[in-house]
Amino acid sequence: MKRLLEKEFWQIPEFLRNKHLRIIAVFLLILSLVCATLAFIVNAWLGIIVFLLILLTIGLSFITLKQVMQDTTHYIFDLSYKIKRSEQEALLKMPIGILMLNDSAEVVWVNPTMQKLFGQEEILGKKLTEADEELAKVINDNMSNKDSVEIKWQDKRFNMLVQSDINVVYLLDITHYAEIQKQYDDSRLVIGQIFIDNYDEVTQSMNDTNISNLSNYITNELSSWASQMGMFLKMIDEDHYFVLAYTKSLTQMEKEKFKLLDRIRERTSKQNFPVTLSIGLAYGGTDLAKLSRLSQSNLDLALGRGGDQVVVRGVDDSQARFYGGKTNPMEKRTRVRARMISQALQELMSQSDDIFVMGHARPDMDSIGACLGIRRIAKMNGKQCWLVLDTDNLHSDIQRLLDEIDNYPDIKESIISPEEALQKATKKSLLLMLDLSKPSISMSPELYDQLKNRVIIIDHHRRGEEFPENPMLVYIEPYASSTCELITEMFEYQSRYSDDPINKLEATAMLTGIIIDTKSFSLRTGTRTFDAASYLRSVGADSQMSQHFMKENVQSFLQRNHLIDRVEFVGNGNAVVVGENDRAYDPVTAAQAADSLLTVSGVQASYVVTHRSEDIIGISARSNGETNVQIIMEKMGGGGHLSNAATQIEDRDILDVRKQLLDLIAQTEENNTEETD
Repeated sequence: MKRLLEKEFWQIPEFLRNKHLRIIAVFLLILSLVCATLAFIVNAWLGIIVFLLILLTIGLSFITLKQVMQDTTHYIFDLSYKIKRSEQEALLKMPIGILMLNDSAEVVWVNPTMQKLFGQEEILGKKLTEADEELAKVINDNMSNKDSVEIKWQDKRFNMLVQSDINVVYLLDITHYAEIQKQYDDSRLVIGQIFIDNYDEVTQSMNDTNISNLSNYITNELSSWASQMGMFLKMIDEDHYFVLAYTKSLTQMEKEKFKLLDRIRERTSKQNFPVTLSIGLAYGGTDLAKLSRLSQSNLDLALGRGGDQVVVRGVDDSQARFYGGKTNPMEKRTRVRARMISQALQELMSQSDDIFVMGHARPDMDSIGACLGIRRIAKMNGKQCWLVLDTDNLHSDIQRLLDEIDNYPDIKESIISPEEALQKATKKSLLLMLDLSKPSISMSPELYDQLKNRVIIIDHHRRGEEFPENPMLVYIEPYASSTCELITEMFEYQSRYSDDPINKLEATAMLTGIIIDTKSFSLRTGTRTFDAASYLRSVGADSQMSQHFMKENVQSFLQRNHLIDRVEFVGNGNAVVVGENDRAYDPVTAAQAADSLLTVSGVQASYVVTHRSEDIIGISARSNGETNVQIIMEKMGGGGHLSNAATQIEDRDILDVRKQLLDLIAQTEENNTEETD
């Protein structure tokens, strides 16, 4: 009996193992029995015939369904086999490299596509670091990355995906598409403008023959350079050129760091007519009008920083790239421009109600002196001018000046806090920002935000990337000794001079600002500087009062000497001072320490790194003109002059800042060495 049950004939048919099919079969069987019973009741022979027909039908149905089930099962098995075989073949033949590792980072399996990348080398069973150290490092760096990344390996480009949970790596060769992308990127347009900084000044004293020779030399140099770089060059004016290029050419120019500027400057200097160039280049995007405007903006930035440099920036770039700017800017300011600026300032004042003037936070004497000068100019034009000043944490020289201002009630009443300025400002108010062009470091960034459409900038520092969007008037002269010098030149062009003359205190404050910024007329001093100082002396500037303002208190003196005692000498003539991590230093004292270090023999540049407050670290940088400290400070978020720059850094450890500074100093010296070679 057991053997019979084991036979396939007595086993439950495959199609009856389904619950719904069994219900249907039972229903049909009951219906057949009812029909046969009714047939027997009517007639015995009829019942036999119906019963036989039912048995025949059931038998045929059973045989047919069984055959269908066998065919279906065979089809499913065959299809499953083909699918698995296709999966295996796809895994082996797919163009994606697959690498399987174990927990010990050993290679346990690779598909043929991946094996081709390793050549004939047998890698199964080896640690991945032994098979290819470069690939092992890339995989390890991206082990926690859940998204695919583009990598470079074996001079090819791949899209790599790492499934760290199962230790599988997928590599898709995208070299072909990367090359297409590179060709597209290299063929994007670059629009540029070239300007000869001092063409008018150089040619002013030359005869026609020498002017023609100079113009031909510059044009030939630029044409040769353009041909070498595959660019289109068009002369717009005698001192202005237009450039059209591809980004591939721009990459090559940046790689060479625009040595054209050095070549033209050096060769023309040997002929006693030194010429410098400023270049603004823009790339990215498809809007040519936007590119043209950006190139002009970049050229303006180069000129605002003193010229003799290149500014490169793309449409989508947040920061510009600077090249050159290694020389002190040449003086090209004219009295004509000073008169035009003075008259424009007078016109803007007449169109405004109240006037607000402010310098940078933690002001120095140049900033305050310039503000007092503008206040006097406003009074000459019958306008109320408010000097915005935060009287907390002032340096000793500014505090002495404020003590002296107590004797001048009209000036004292004009000094207000940033909070008061915000309440007094109206839509027709005018804001003058002196000795700075970065709103973020102004005395009151909130006041700037409120009056940002009615702003005037007067400064002697090189222009940085952060700059007001729509200033009404800009007077930036990087070659001037100080902002006080620029303001002093405006006095002789004011129509109401005789009614409200500059007083002794204002003249003394402005002269002190010039003396401090020029280190007693030893740095960044031109003929215009002495003219301004002479004028201030003639209207009552008191040299004894000036010396009184510049005196150090005992604490500042000791603090400065303490900083100098911590000096370390690095590289080629660099003096670096780092203050204690748990001690805050006065920024003016730090600057004075940097100035003092320049008097040491062999020191070309000095850097003093100190805490300004608990969360802010400041760096005061100075040089004798041979080292461009401005470039280093800009890379650390600051700016300034070639020989006088600074920066402030938030939420960093002072030792990390020191390391970054030393790395930048070493990098700058290495670049200078390469350029010399």
